Amino acid sequence: MDIKARQQYMETLREKYLKANKQGKGKILDEYCKNTGQNRKYVSKKFRYKVKLKERRKQRKEYYDSSVKVILTKIWKIFDYPCGQRLKFLLETETERLRKFGEITCSDEVLGKLVKIGSATIDRKLKHEKEVLLFNLKHRKKRDMTLLSQVPVKTSSDLDNKRSGNIGIDCVEHCGMSASGEYVNSLTTVDIHFGWWEGEALMGKGQERALCGIDNCRLRFPIDWVEMHPDNGTNIMNWSVYKYAEDNNIALSRSRPYQKNDNCFVEQKNSTHVRKPFGYLRFDTREEINIMNDLYRNELRLFKNFFQPVMKLERKVRLKGKIHRKYDKALTPYQRIINSDQVGGKTKEELRSVYERLNPALLKRNIDVKIKKLYEVYKLKNSSQNVAVDKRLTASLVSYYMIQQL
Repeated sequence: MDIKARQQYMETLREKYLKANKQGKGKILDEYCKNTGQNRKYVSKKFRYKVKLKERRKQRKEYYDSSVKVILTKIWKIFDYPCGQRLKFLLETETERLRKFGEITCSDEVLGKLVKIGSATIDRKLKHEKEVLLFNLKHRKKRDMTLLSQVPVKTSSDLDNKRSGNIGIDCVEHCGMSASGEYVNSLTTVDIHFGWWEGEALMGKGQERALCGIDNCRLRFPIDWVEMHPDNGTNIMNWSVYKYAEDNNIALSRSRPYQKNDNCFVEQKNSTHVRKPFGYLRFDTREEINIMNDLYRNELRLFKNFFQPVMKLERKVRLKGKIHRKYDKALTPYQRIINSDQVGGKTKEELRSVYERLNPALLKRNIDVKIKKLYEVYKLKNSSQNVAVDKRLTASLVSYYMIQQL
């Protein structure tokens, strides 16, 4: 006998069971248990139900009905989606005022219900609205996963630092204390084998400007690019750069999201080649970007690449819980290229001729003058706009300014 048959059998005996005396009920239970094979204690409990099993319990009338929920939702949106406990306080103090201002229209009865509604009831009534809000946020426009699936992810250990042409790329913001509006960004590129560095100042984070900056840096490099390795910023990681790499036979890889150490080689240069000379001020004018590009394209790149030695990590050894790092001899990127067999003789001769013409002391003086000029332009810009000069100056800019005053 299946469940449905047993249920029908019980319904035919229920009325007789409820009217019978104790002995009669015992006989009915014996008969039912014998025919169905069910437990007697369980069956006695089922027979005692006076309401039929298929009938649903009559629902209580809803006190906070749809008329209350509509006004509650509107007030919730007005006050920027607070939780039930915070909204309860606002309902007690602001509901009447909102009705006076004409923001909501409701009866006195609905107003009274809103004033005394509890925080748990508020959260329960707004549950569906919160789900809709989260659904819309969840399904808003996201990153282009088609592009990201085409570009492999590599960590710093996956990059081949024994071969020239692997270029780390990153952007440094010069927004000062506020990220609002449009401001200058420094595009930095470095060869992870030689340490050769190139930079370009861009206005804003436009994709075409970033692509133009990448092309300008690539043209100034003395070696051919084999692979580009940027982070996941949309100004660099986009279809324009992907096509540019494909057209120029350059491999493209990317870092993991929120993992700066995956691009550690260029991050090191950001500190010494960008933040140290320019600091954390906000640059957002055409005159400022012209001075920065003048430095990037002339004195700064020559001084850093020809006269700033760098050391490369050869190996790490762990001894008794401590890591010992072994570095190679400090050499400039220029000297590393000269000593390498991965670069042709023509390129080396061109670099030697450039090196012979350079005076490092003169380069340093020119860098100081242009940075002081940039700082003066920054002060003039802020004074003309009646804005206090940013107090967050780097030690380098302070020292440049003090030296000039002496």
